[in-house]
Amino acid sequence: MTRKALVAAVALCGLSVAACGGTADGADAGPARIGGSASQNAAPAAQTTQTTQTAGSTGDVQATPAASPTTSPATSPATVAGSTPGTSLQGKVIVIDPGHNGQNYRHPSEINKQVNILTEKKACDTTGTATNSGYSEAAFTWDVSQRLAKILKSRGATVKLTRPNNDGVGPCITERAAIGNKAKANAAISIHADGAPPAGHGFHIIMPKKINGPVDPVVDASRKLGIDVRDAFKSGTGVPYSTYIGAKALDFRNDLGGLNLSTVPKIFIECGNMRNAGDAANFQSPAFRQKAAVALANGLQNYLK
Repeated sequence: MTRKALVAAVALCGLSVAACGGTADGADAGPARIGGSASQNAAPAAQTTQTTQTAGSTGDVQATPAASPTTSPATSPATVAGSTPGTSLQGKVIVIDPGHNGQNYRHPSEINKQVNILTEKKACDTTGTATNSGYSEAAFTWDVSQRLAKILKSRGATVKLTRPNNDGVGPCITERAAIGNKAKANAAISIHADGAPPAGHGFHIIMPKKINGPVDPVVDASRKLGIDVRDAFKSGTGVPYSTYIGAKALDFRNDLGGLNLSTVPKIFIECGNMRNAGDAANFQSPAFRQKAAVALANGLQNYLK
C-alpha cells in the first residue's frame, strides 16, 4: 500500500483522541480499544500512524513516528532567538520532559510494561501520536525541548532533560518523574502535542490534583506554574485555548504518573492538536517551534522570578 493510501486509511478509522500528553507520563497501552492503544510495528520507512483514543484520555495514542522535516535546533542559527542572555534564571533548576521517544513503537513489550502511578497502574510509556503527514509527536516534543533548553540555559538556568535523544525507548513515566524529583527542580514541564478529533484545535495545560500522595504539597505551586505558562504561551504564539477539553485551557488530572509522582511543581502542556490541519501546520514549522520554545521559556521565567 502506498503512503498516500495508508494515510487515507487512517483517516477513515474514526479517530477520536485527546490529551495525548499523558502518554508520556502514564498512558494505557495494550490491545487497541476505546481509551487504549496497541503498538504499531510498521517499518519506519512507511512513516504512517494509527490511533485510537477517547477525548480526555490523555496518552492512549500509538503512532509510527516520522523524522523531523527540519534540521536539528542545535545547528540552527535561530535556535536561541528570543532568549534573554544573562543571569535572570541563575540558580534555578528546570527539568524538561520531551514526551515519548522516537523508537518506542519498536519496543511494545517494554513500553507496555505496567507501572504503579498510585491511583492506578499504567503503561511504562507510549509512542504518542502524529500528524496526518506522519510528523511524530516524539519528534515535535524533542525539537521544542531542545530549543527550550538552549533558551533557558542562555538565561542562566540549570536544565535537565528526561531523555538524551529521540533515538531510544522510554524512560518509563515513573523514571521521568523521579528525574525531576532527584534534581530538586524549581519547575518541571512535560511537553506534548495532542491527538484529538480533527475539528478540535488549540492548546491546554494539564495540572495535578491532590491524591493523598507525594504531589499534594506542590499542587498549588503547579497550578500557578500552569497559569503562568498558559498566559505566556497564548500571548507568545497566538494559539487559542483548546476548543475540546479543559476550561480556559486548564485541565486537572489525577491519572498521570508524571504528575502523581512528582514532588516538585510540574505541569504538562498539549501544544495543540496534531490531527487538526491548522495545528499540524504549526507543528511542522521551525519558526513556530522556536516561537513555542520562547513562549514556554517566558512562562517558566515568569513563574520563577
